[in-house]
Amino acid sequence: MRRWLEGLETFAIDVILDRRYGHRAGLLRVVLRALSFIYLALVQLRLWLYRKRIFRSSSLGCLTISIGNLTVGGTGKTPVVEMLARELHRGGRRVAILSRGYKSVPKPILHRLFDTLFKKGSLNPPRVVSDGISLLLDSRVAGDEPFMLANNLPGVCVLVNRDRVKSGIHAIQDFGADTLILDDGLQYLRMRRSIEIVLIDSQAPFGNGFLLPRGTMREPPSSLARATHIFLTKCDSSSNEELIAKIRQFNRTAGIIECTHRPLHLRNFSTGEILPLSAFRKWKIASFCGIATPESFMRILLRLGAQIQLSKAFTDHHRYSLRELENFIRRAAKRNLDAIITTEKDAVRLPRIAQPEIPIHFLRVEIHILKGHEILSNLISQITNTTPFHDWLKRTTSTPLVCSHSLGSQL
Repeated sequence: MRRWLEGLETFAIDVILDRRYGHRAGLLRVVLRALSFIYLALVQLRLWLYRKRIFRSSSLGCLTISIGNLTVGGTGKTPVVEMLARELHRGGRRVAILSRGYKSVPKPILHRLFDTLFKKGSLNPPRVVSDGISLLLDSRVAGDEPFMLANNLPGVCVLVNRDRVKSGIHAIQDFGADTLILDDGLQYLRMRRSIEIVLIDSQAPFGNGFLLPRGTMREPPSSLARATHIFLTKCDSSSNEELIAKIRQFNRTAGIIECTHRPLHLRNFSTGEILPLSAFRKWKIASFCGIATPESFMRILLRLGAQIQLSKAFTDHHRYSLRELENFIRRAAKRNLDAIITTEKDAVRLPRIAQPEIPIHFLRVEIHILKGHEILSNLISQITNTTPFHDWLKRTTSTPLVCSHSLGSQL
């Protein structure tokens, strides 16, 4: 059943991205295009209802930063969230990351019953992936991205729940958080934020130009007007002036930061051993990944000089079975390859194998700022400088706060 669903998802993605042709694909594109107009109308209606305050946003009484994007996946958001959370934590802020936990599985029923009975009677309380000290959930229950963030950010709390207002209250009351980061928060309008960071993939800034379900855009480009800061990700040596000019048609004031994903090192999946990137020059490798833009991972490997003899792309957030992993290892072994390379996000979804026939490594990457260092430095210093913090927070809140919860004393 899972294989059939993933095959259907792959077919739909190929149709949307114009990689599949024929009568069926063409007919489906016509249907999806019509549905996109309906989707756009619903998006605009929802934004209008929040703008007119018919739907209310809640303020939790502390600094809230949203990091999101206009398109579905593929902008490299997780490393940006990690970078910002780490810098704010180093600056003395008590940071909590609030995620919806995309494609995570429900807690076991006994755990949910325990939470309901003993955690203040709350129905469906937030899942605490990390309390800032310990990892409390695995990637299957937490979701791969929240687990990865929790694993890489000691001192930062990570919570998962579709209701991020509830998660925010929990983070403030139980962990003393004074800074909330909404992971994938652009479309989450229920919570008021002081800083709106929007990520744009410089290689495909507006997807294929269509909204869901015909394209990959969640909102039209005009929604960039809400951004206070814009990160252009996956930049290379080419100029982004044309893209920036287009962005300025929708937002004349947001600070624009150009960045790229810089590989750091390789880490052995079984032993944790760290190897330098120069190892690529010695190996013939196999690679696999299940991310939104597998071609970007392949580009990084080739740029590092990898000799890729075997590769496979799975659907985004694919949950690997032991049989799938063993089969891929067997195929790589038959070709007498030196190593298997995957992404860090994929590594948290792999079943454990004590001593694989061929070593499996994942590539650790970080965000590297190319242009806009001063903009980012000013943003972080304004947040971590506690003396003018309250005045600065008031200045950056463009509309009156709608306080649904009396948590101002938590500041």
